[in-house]
Amino acid sequence: MTTLRLDDLRQHSDVLRARNGAPVTVRFVEPRDAEELRHYFRSLTQRSRYNRFLGATSELSKRLLDEFVHVGEADRFTVVATIDIDGFDTIVGEARYAFDADTSSIEFGLSIDDRWQGQGIGKALLKNLECRAAAFGAERLFGDTLRSNDSMIALARKSGYAFTNSPGDWKLVRFEQPLDVEPRDIPCASWRLTAASRQAAQSSVAV
Repeated sequence: MTTLRLDDLRQHSDVLRARNGAPVTVRFVEPRDAEELRHYFRSLTQRSRYNRFLGATSELSKRLLDEFVHVGEADRFTVVATIDIDGFDTIVGEARYAFDADTSSIEFGLSIDDRWQGQGIGKALLKNLECRAAAFGAERLFGDTLRSNDSMIALARKSGYAFTNSPGDWKLVRFEQPLDVEPRDIPCASWRLTAASRQAAQSSVAV
């Protein structure tokens, strides 16, 4: 899949709610977000960065930053969760996911700004990812995390994910969830657009 047009990407934005009721916009990252995304990762605590990248790192390399902001290449996507803070669209979380058509599965990783953890943003973002994955036609969503990452493990457990050993690395644990084909309880723009496209295709065939 090639990089998608910005107009196409912006159709897939969703507005979620933090625990305190604050609106949280989840959207595909755009090239203009590069510096803000770099700042976001720099502002994470050392422990949070270690958990996110499964090892020590101080900031995104240029290569990795480029991969983050070029959405759709090799069926890899990045979304950011933003909140309006003093008039600025501020990144408070992010997720990156990749679709594997051969296994009908999506692998993902996510992080939430330490200052916004405990506000329900991680849980809302995870549910949103489930809906986006279902829109792909994926049958399974999974991720790997360090066995010491208590926050991610707790989030996955509360969200009903099953746990297994991660293949090839004893330091990691894998959590996974089968996906409903029609995520009625977690609607998102990606699902609505996909459903509309399928309905249009069916109507065309019927005619």
